[in-house]
Amino acid sequence: MNTAPDAAQLERWNRFRSNRNKALASEHGWLTLTSFQWLESQPSAVDLVPGLWSTDGTTAFLTAVAADGLTLVDTGEPVDGTISAALRDEESLMWVQFGGDDGRQVVVELAMRADKYAIRTRDSRSPVFTEFDGVPTFDYRPDLVIEASFRPYPEPVDVPISTANPLVDGVHRSVGELVFRLPGKDHEFHLLAEEEKLGALTVTFHDETNGSGPAEDATAEWRKVSTARPRIDSSGNQTVVLDFNRAINYPSAFTPYGTCPMPVKNNSLDYRIEAGEKQPALAE
Repeated sequence: MNTAPDAAQLERWNRFRSNRNKALASEHGWLTLTSFQWLESQPSAVDLVPGLWSTDGTTAFLTAVAADGLTLVDTGEPVDGTISAALRDEESLMWVQFGGDDGRQVVVELAMRADKYAIRTRDSRSPVFTEFDGVPTFDYRPDLVIEASFRPYPEPVDVPISTANPLVDGVHRSVGELVFRLPGKDHEFHLLAEEEKLGALTVTFHDETNGSGPAEDATAEWRKVSTARPRIDSSGNQTVVLDFNRAINYPSAFTPYGTCPMPVKNNSLDYRIEAGEKQPALAE
């Protein structure tokens, strides 16, 4: 049976939700994506962007004239001729911009994915961005704030995974398992975790709310939740607080142009995690 949250819990959660929605609504953020396009070997026109774009496999090239209105994001310098940039796999660069009264309506992101160059357009007039009014969420569930044991591996293990883009493979660098129980279940759950900055952990997971049940209670195909750095308890075990109320969507829940990592095979819960973010209304 669910217990009612106390005022302090609700205050922390509401602050988290406010910051999350503000971050999503940032200028030229994930809600502004309008295309994802691979670059060809020969200079070619692309959708939604002036100029001719190409790659030789190691470097990306853009050829444009001043009348195209393209400028460098970093300096504002007009693009008049051929410019180039080189990235490593999984890197991105907000490269050029154009359009609108200030010349910054659309930012073109250069990205290296699956060792190939692509561009993504980020348009500040995208309806997904302009009509955004926050991500729908479940009500706060104190019983889904779980203490979990962290069982680290001796060394990280790289596990091949799929991503939101079928042409891009990914890797999940598993550093250990989070082991815990959920209300109403008598067995343990094990989720593989990745390490983030300062030793924090993130788990990407499926659960039985993914795309199922009433539309108002459905979630995206997968979500993720992060924890603080594990602490050592009185028994010498590493523990974390796994707060499913802070389960959030990947950008691919808002746009078809993401390359977000899917969960590893075993990170599926036979449980309805009715906490955290739901399916965004504008992702349909």
